[in-house]
Amino acid sequence: MYFNFKFCTVIRPDEHPFGRVFHFSTKGGFLPACLAGRRVGWHGACGGDFCVFTLFMTLNTKNWLLKHWHWLILIIVSAVFFLGTASFNYYAQPDNFIKWLSPDESANYNFAKLYAQEGRLSFFEKYNLPAADMIAPRSHLSAGGDIKPVSFLGLILIYGSIAGLTTYKVLPYLTPLFAAAGIIVYFLLIREIFGRRNAFFSALLAASLPPFIYYSARSLFHNVLFIVMLLVSLYFAVIMVKIKRPATSGGLIAKLKNSVIAVDIYAALSGIFLGLAITSRTSELIWLAPAWLALWLFNFKKIGLIKLIIFIVFLLLALAPVAYWNQVLYQSYWRGGYSEMNQSILNMAEAGAGLLKPEGMKMDLIKDNLAQIKSNFFHFGFWPVKSFKMLYFYFAAMFYWLFYPAVLGLAWFLLKVRKWRRRHWAYFTAYAIIFVILLFYYGSWDFHDNPDSKSRTIGNSYARYWLPIYLGALPLASYFFIKLTKLLRKKVLVGSGRVLILTIIFFISLKFVLAGSAEGLIQSAKKQLASRFEYDQVLGLTETRAVIITQYHDKLFFPERKVIVGLFNDDKAIKQYAILAKYLPVYYYNFTFPEKDYNYLNDKRLVKFNLRIDPVMQVTKDFTLYRLSFLSFPKPQAVGNPGESGMNKDAGFLPKIFGG
Repeated sequence: MYFNFKFCTVIRPDEHPFGRVFHFSTKGGFLPACLAGRRVGWHGACGGDFCVFTLFMTLNTKNWLLKHWHWLILIIVSAVFFLGTASFNYYAQPDNFIKWLSPDESANYNFAKLYAQEGRLSFFEKYNLPAADMIAPRSHLSAGGDIKPVSFLGLILIYGSIAGLTTYKVLPYLTPLFAAAGIIVYFLLIREIFGRRNAFFSALLAASLPPFIYYSARSLFHNVLFIVMLLVSLYFAVIMVKIKRPATSGGLIAKLKNSVIAVDIYAALSGIFLGLAITSRTSELIWLAPAWLALWLFNFKKIGLIKLIIFIVFLLLALAPVAYWNQVLYQSYWRGGYSEMNQSILNMAEAGAGLLKPEGMKMDLIKDNLAQIKSNFFHFGFWPVKSFKMLYFYFAAMFYWLFYPAVLGLAWFLLKVRKWRRRHWAYFTAYAIIFVILLFYYGSWDFHDNPDSKSRTIGNSYARYWLPIYLGALPLASYFFIKLTKLLRKKVLVGSGRVLILTIIFFISLKFVLAGSAEGLIQSAKKQLASRFEYDQVLGLTETRAVIITQYHDKLFFPERKVIVGLFNDDKAIKQYAILAKYLPVYYYNFTFPEKDYNYLNDKRLVKFNLRIDPVMQVTKDFTLYRLSFLSFPKPQAVGNPGESGMNKDAGFLPKIFGG
């Protein structure tokens, strides 16, 4: 709209909330007017305070956009990120078909939903008493009939609490929401270390980082939640160090009160979010502890004693709920569902205690205890060459458009090492610790999440375990791109060059995460939708109380059917199948047997246990449903008293928790 004002006068400050208005000429220009005179009068199409307000807000908005345009872009990018990653589950789980592509995701969803609706983290399966606790899908642990989580409890408790306050239907979308917020937090954190320009560029790179996108869409893994909680904790820690405590007067109590309220709330928040990160992936303490120790050593004078105490107290408070549930589920405050990790911690603690004993000072005992710690720390061995190969496959080759710029950015940054400030030294020290430990700890393992052990895809665990390495490298890649485009000199060319680089990276990343491998999001969604046919067919052919023995489909059929993860290659397992078949219908769903294998099972293997296997239906090209039956029928058995059994107590579990 065009305003043809001849002139305007201004009002007194006590008459107008903004305190400044503008003098307009017929040419459309304006000059700041002095705060004096009578009430505004207008000669033109519009008059009065409304025009002052409208014009002021228009100009104020324009000035804000010029100053804070990067915030607008970040908010838009974060919103698009959320919608994009959340859409994966929205389209892959239609008509309340809430199934997951991995056992970990399935278990986290099952127990988060159970906690949201019933406030507990276990349920009783009475048929596990005669079946030696065989009835349980992967990532579930059965002990004495009680089925519990195997994995870390943090995500289950956090998401379960949110779902309890809202609805369980939000569970598939919480990780995309946290991840979108994490992009903003990542910007804030990097801004404190490398400045706004680098932080903005790095945040946009993070929003297009394939593993960050992928594991935000695959939303019931722990890794993205862990990363976001850690980023929030680090940001509050940086602010805690940066802001000095204000001067106080009065007694000790007044000083402490003023200190906590004014500044040290950041210490509390940092401790809380670090605790939440630890509960989400407790195993990451192997590098979290030394990295945080290094950061504290760089800043211990600025942190002081009060902030440190507040930080530790709130850290412990955040850990308390998980400690409580560990005691309830596993009879120990520090033990979890991973028996191997529990034993490794116990062995390392014993070896460490041995080093502190007077008799442990002997050289032979020192060597033995250190060897014990090393063998338990590197549970699958210490293989440096293999670790560097994995780094090449899962960073240099898989995300080459970020790896090589990050290496060049580091080299460029090292040229100015004399100009580094404390925050740069702290960052690179902590990052070096994280990089080295993650490289050799996870790089020495063998992960085959894909049935094809030779495949190297984004779905393999390296890509999610090394998220801290990827995110830590982004400021270096940003530094390289920023310095490179500065060589263009002209402002318009510099800006255009950066936009072009980000656009190219965005399309490369998006193509890779959607269709760059056999486990891209498009292929994963197709696989998920195709499994609906198997689900409907098998459930239609089996009784509600049936048990299905399977190798891969436990996450598909549970909890609508009881499942056992197993084969016919173990006589002890077959003996348990025979015992269970006295109580329940038992089926087997797996790859179709060739005729000779089918005959071998019936003529040689199963006959020893008075069993045979018969095909019910070939459901797909590769998979067939079989039924186990007795050659001569034994007397049917019953388990427990229906009025006393835990299953009766949980009678509403399946329809309520998993049927909505």
